Amino acid sequence: MNARRHLISGTALAAACALGLGALTACSSADAAGGSGSGKYDVVASFYPMAFLAERIGGDHVHVTSLTQPGQEPHDLEISAKQTAQLQESDAVLYLKGLQPSVDEAVAQSGVRTKVDAASLTTLEEHGNEVGGHAAAHDTHQGEESGGKDPHIWLDPVRYAQVAQGVGKALEKGDPDHAADYRKNTAALVGQLNQLDTRFKNGLAHTTSKVFLTTHAAFGYLAERYGLTEEAINGLDPESEPSAARVRDLEKMAKADHVTTVFYETLVSDKTARTIAADAGLRTDVLDPLEGITEKSRGTDYFSVQEANLKALQQALGAK
Repeated sequence: MNARRHLISGTALAAACALGLGALTACSSADAAGGSGSGKYDVVASFYPMAFLAERIGGDHVHVTSLTQPGQEPHDLEISAKQTAQLQESDAVLYLKGLQPSVDEAVAQSGVRTKVDAASLTTLEEHGNEVGGHAAAHDTHQGEESGGKDPHIWLDPVRYAQVAQGVGKALEKGDPDHAADYRKNTAALVGQLNQLDTRFKNGLAHTTSKVFLTTHAAFGYLAERYGLTEEAINGLDPESEPSAARVRDLEKMAKADHVTTVFYETLVSDKTARTIAADAGLRTDVLDPLEGITEKSRGTDYFSVQEANLKALQQALGAK
């Protein structure tokens, strides 16, 4: 249903909020997705990396709402009845199939005309705890900590640019009145992502070590792109617990590969990272998987956080 033809009165919106039909930010203003009354193309995004694409490509022509709130761990999202209704009223939904099962189910059951699965716009690979060139050099413990198809495509600027191009085409088709602006905005965003790719490539070309240690196996695509190896304490599920054998292997690996830092993230506990770092005599630092922007994030958007990630990796790997 097109947003320009689907308008909900301010009275109806106020009544809905008064009845406590959801604690979404939509109820804090007169600008709710699917019923903003703004005449804009309404896009529901599953979590931050998808919302960022919709906002940058859609510009002033779209109204974007994220199903995952700031500070919420996206892997754990259970979509509410209010959010399901919100999704049904939208013009388009942008999500990443395989990351959030409850969103996948809601999208499959919805009648939204434009459904954009970011995973279909690039390639996904099987990743375990250890990803990159070093991974082929010795046996790894894949077991309970590994996860299968890796959804973290947005952390690779090249793959993210491919997704951006697909999102742009979907918006052009769904809202043809503003197709020219969507094409222009997509081209600008892809250009910025290409520049970011160049900065990562140059910034990590000459380092003392090529191995970095993380709590969550989110950086496999980034590692492969820039000739690094990610060793993850946990697998693709950030809440999983490592086995004792995995911890022992990581401590040995850290010494052998001159690892200096255990990276943790902002949306999950850093307890395991700090414990391993203390036992192995390593420092800790943040490497942000960009699943959500919070006050703890080292940046205010995708690009500034990725620049902070690059600096953190350069310091940890001894960039020359």
